[in-house]
Amino acid sequence: MLRRFKTDLHVHTCLSPCAEVRMSPARIVTWAKARGIDVLGITDHNSAENIPAALESARRLGLQVLPGMEVTSVEEVHIVALFDTGEAAEQLQQIVYAHLPGENDEETFGMQVVANADDEVLGFNQHLLIGATTLSVHAIVSEIKRLGGLAVAAHIDRPSFSLLGQLGFLPDDLPLDALEISSAVSYEDAMRRYEPTLPLLQVSDAHKEEDIGHSCTEFLMETVSIDEMKKALQGRDGRAILR
Repeated sequence: MLRRFKTDLHVHTCLSPCAEVRMSPARIVTWAKARGIDVLGITDHNSAENIPAALESARRLGLQVLPGMEVTSVEEVHIVALFDTGEAAEQLQQIVYAHLPGENDEETFGMQVVANADDEVLGFNQHLLIGATTLSVHAIVSEIKRLGGLAVAAHIDRPSFSLLGQLGFLPDDLPLDALEISSAVSYEDAMRRYEPTLPLLQVSDAHKEEDIGHSCTEFLMETVSIDEMKKALQGRDGRAILR
């Protein structure tokens, strides 16, 4: 039986140096649940170390979390990856870490807090998560696909860190599943402005509490899975994106 799922598929935790420190996985899940979100994508910059805490917090509250990551390519393009399992996200993390130079400077970029599901600090990530990997955008999308994930071009409406902002075009040979727009532009305006050939997802890209669920996408699916989402994005078997 098909049902509606309200999703916010791009949310940062306190692991991302640009997010507020109070954005712990447990608090994010609690806020999302209170705001009627059914499915939350946890997508920190270049790391998945807060995914286990987010999954446990979601299990306790009966909310679905899709493990993910926002990976920065060598061209400084942001690509959002979403997976069914934490193990797949961890495999992508290992690849990213092997191609991510530099160490974090907390005074310059902010703290990168690793937390557990009980809102306790486990440690601080020392990788330069705000930086760019040495992986091309094509290599990143290829690895996401190899691991069975969903590959989404992040916030294409922004002048920086987006495919359009950095490259000026969407490569025809890049096998993306969808394009993402931020809350700064409406779906209707984005359709007129970009005339996209791929589905558009509206997300919050939340870095602070009040932004969670501010901009969402509703999926019509049977269950929450990457396969069901791909069907919805492609309009197959009755699955759909609802506007």
